Amino acid sequence: SITILSLLSAILAGVFFFFSGTGHVQNSTFNLLLLLAGIFVCLSSILDALDGIMARELGNASKRGDFLDHVIDRYADMLIVCGIIFGGYVSCKIGVIAVIGILFSSYMGTQAQAVGLKRIYGGLLGRADRLLIIIVATFLTMVYPYPLPASGMLSYTFLGWAMVIFALLCNVTALQRFYYAWKLVNHI
Repeated sequence: SITILSLLSAILAGVFFFFSGTGHVQNSTFNLLLLLAGIFVCLSSILDALDGIMARELGNASKRGDFLDHVIDRYADMLIVCGIIFGGYVSCKIGVIAVIGILFSSYMGTQAQAVGLKRIYGGLLGRADRLLIIIVATFLTMVYPYPLPASGMLSYTFLGWAMVIFALLCNVTALQRFYYAWKLVNHI
């Protein structure tokens, strides 16, 4: 199904990110691996969007399908982001904070639904925003594969800085969603 193809694309993206970052060899192989990672992130995103559209158009949309879609989305997010983290583009400490933010921003949105509210998608950085940032950062890293700034504790490529952004803004998004749901939950 399209959902499985989306997941396979995310797996390949994560693998290509991991191998592109191992040793950070700036050569033709580095660019090819990053290009493939970026293409597979794009493909995973497109297939995920198509899956929902097709289900609605064909009248196949269901709670079970929605549940599966959200589970696959979280796995896809983690496979892509962990490929970047374990590829060495960012420190593991920042990577863990980014992962927490990504998971909790999604969790807060669905937890609101679990307590009787509508699912919450708002906040500074949603899934589509994250995927777009990863795609842009991937291609910028291909063009300029060197750390910014050139030295220091926070010296990362564009992909590394994308993870720093996620570590900050995804956690802010989770808190925004929590606050929004917290205000509404008393009115149910």
